[in-house]
Amino acid sequence: MSENKQSKTSYSDDYKKLISDIKTRFKSAQIKAATSVNEEMLRFYWSIGKDLDRIKKAYSWGTHFYEQISRDLKKEMPDVKSFSPRNILYMHQFYKLYPEAVFLSGIEGQFQTETITPQTGAQIMKYSVFHIPWGHNKLIIDKCKDNKEKALFFVNKTLENNWSRAVLLNFLDTNLYERQGKAITNFENTLPSIGSDLAKEITKDPYNFDFLTLREHYDEKELKDALMDNIQNFLLELGKGFAFVGREYRLVVGETEQFLDMLFYNIYKHCYVVIEIKTRPFDPGDMGQLGTYVAAVDGIIRLENDNPTIGLLICKTKDNVLAQYALNATNVPTGISEYEMGNLIPDDFKGTLPTIEEIEEELGKEL
Repeated sequence: MSENKQSKTSYSDDYKKLISDIKTRFKSAQIKAATSVNEEMLRFYWSIGKDLDRIKKAYSWGTHFYEQISRDLKKEMPDVKSFSPRNILYMHQFYKLYPEAVFLSGIEGQFQTETITPQTGAQIMKYSVFHIPWGHNKLIIDKCKDNKEKALFFVNKTLENNWSRAVLLNFLDTNLYERQGKAITNFENTLPSIGSDLAKEITKDPYNFDFLTLREHYDEKELKDALMDNIQNFLLELGKGFAFVGREYRLVVGETEQFLDMLFYNIYKHCYVVIEIKTRPFDPGDMGQLGTYVAAVDGIIRLENDNPTIGLLICKTKDNVLAQYALNATNVPTGISEYEMGNLIPDDFKGTLPTIEEIEEELGKEL
């Protein structure tokens, strides 16, 4: 190849890289600008809510308070669409839900934010309400009412997982706050203190399998098949950081083959998670099988930098007292949860539906 061609090729590669870099930087700048604008707008809404709270208390306004404010603001600013009675009500609720977010003295428009020690290891702002879109905040206000701890839980989950408004609404409707970290476990006794908190955080009770539709008298294989067919929804329900390793995962233990129901790896907790599914009530005998699997994963595939493997048994129902005694009797890090599922159809319902061939035949008659 001539020097001229090499030069053109090099020039072409550099040029393509330049165009690609500009595109990347432009998108980054767009995101930063949108984030900044969103934050300033939410600070403005919060300040309006604070003023509304003071005025309403001082002058004992009646039931048409928000309508009157809306009319007067629209007279002054007819082109601004943000001052509907409903949106003004949200501004007031926004302030009342997070009244501790206060102005820094002498610096207009700046807010004092208080940090908390997060369970995930990444620093999360307690008043990160200014960092998610207004539409997300309105959903949280609607669903959490005056429960600030619950509201902040969903604010931080939105930031951690970059939830869209639709995904946030889905989790708001699944009682995630009430279920998160509620599994019965022995993590406090079997893991280091920090590790036990982190491990408990990735459990729920019950797990919500409403994204599945099964016949009424389904068996374990059908449930596991359905979970694998809906692996994306299952991973969302399990929570942040879960990566699917395999189903019926094969381990050679001594001279035998063992098959784990499901094996996952949590990239944030840096540990394997063995999940066993039971479509019947919890039985203490389940602990021996799951404990063996957890120990085998630790001994065979766990690497030096991995944290101890965790076992999670998800069963149809459990006696909490019996489950706790069973956990106290083992030194293997284990959690026990239930699952719930509402989309069941009668066993004979499928047989009443027309087959694909019958549908095609009927369509052929109409053509």
